[in-house]
Amino acid sequence: MNEDEKWMQIAIQEAIKAEKEGEVPVGAIIVKGDKLIAKSHNQSIANHDASAHAEIQVIRKAGIKLNNYRLSNSKLYVTLEPCAMCLGAIIHARINEIVFGAYDYKTGVCGSCADLTTAKFFNQTIQVNGGILEYDCKNLITNFFKIRRY
Repeated sequence: MNEDEKWMQIAIQEAIKAEKEGEVPVGAIIVKGDKLIAKSHNQSIANHDASAHAEIQVIRKAGIKLNNYRLSNSKLYVTLEPCAMCLGAIIHARINEIVFGAYDYKTGVCGSCADLTTAKFFNQTIQVNGGILEYDCKNLITNFFKIRRY
């Protein structure tokens, strides 16, 4: 198991927490160096907040923990490719790298549906690595929606 897979396992555990709470199973963590800074999961339903995606929640927690809204030199691991809202927050937080599990062909903006990570209007470049433990991450989402559609 490589370093990215090790960290993604923790994000997957957060996604499982979300599912147990009746939320769409997406989990995220922020790592700086070799230290876990924060972890969280989707909480849109519980918080009655459309912006309470796993990425937004973990950015909020990391900012509080580091006492800084800028999370420079950090890496975000998330089980599902970020949407446009989350990518905006990731960029504003100055996160350097996104590592995601499952590709999101409906709303993902890190290469699937669109690729906004290379847009010239952002003031920084962000490294993206997708497909880490993709099978596990994709199955969480697929099974969640399969159960709800029947």
